[in-house]
Amino acid sequence: MEIIQYTFFQHALLGSLFTAIACGIVGSYVVARRLVFISGGITHASWGGLGLGFYLGTNPIISALIFSIASAFSVEWLSKKQGVREDSAIAAMWSLGMALGVICIFLSPGYAPNISAYLFGNILTITQTDLWTIGLLALVLLVVFSLFLKPILYSAFDREFAQTKGLPVVLIEHLMMLAIAITIVASIRLIGIMLLMSALTIPQMTANIFSSKFQTIVILSVLLGIAGNFAGLFLSSYLNVPSGAAIIFLQVIIFFICKMYLFAYQKAIKKT
Repeated sequence: MEIIQYTFFQHALLGSLFTAIACGIVGSYVVARRLVFISGGITHASWGGLGLGFYLGTNPIISALIFSIASAFSVEWLSKKQGVREDSAIAAMWSLGMALGVICIFLSPGYAPNISAYLFGNILTITQTDLWTIGLLALVLLVVFSLFLKPILYSAFDREFAQTKGLPVVLIEHLMMLAIAITIVASIRLIGIMLLMSALTIPQMTANIFSSKFQTIVILSVLLGIAGNFAGLFLSSYLNVPSGAAIIFLQVIIFFICKMYLFAYQKAIKKT
């Protein structure tokens, strides 16, 4: 427990708290809309933005954010305007981002950057700016979902009904896609690109074991995310492994424990 005294670990705990809130809210929307594959495409496409940032000597997180947002809307444009199948458009942007990232990193002048921190997460890389970014994002998402939950749900589950109510369905979908891209990039430092898709789905899958109500799933996802993130940080510091891997490993363990508990409970009910 002495590690809590260090500033970098305090930053990591705060970052994991804000990340759990943001991923819990956005991930619930992703799972409900079945946008997991799109989220995976955006996540891996951000690698191209990171590589481009290293090559140009700019902030890699900013370039990753720009590239992720562009990739998200490119998938929308290709699938809805150009007649390309959505899964094919996602695969194209996914591959483009990874290929561009690798090329730019190998062509970057000077010493090679520590890419493992971006691939698998590293608590040592969390900065004060990262905390402000993810904290502000979590606050904005909390306010937006609290005030506009019904329009978001109507647009997500029944577009025709939402349009008859005069809701700006297309605008809402674009804003949610923007929120997904921002959340992904803001969480790269803690979780890492290779494992981020799991942070947007596993707590939600676990929450869905106990409830099918969207609001309840959001709350449970946030709580499960906080528990998994905190435990994963301590495990990563104890075993000296990447924080993202430890967090996702524990999240998966929690999911299987809850699933086994539900199975045993249902079996006991049937016997009685």
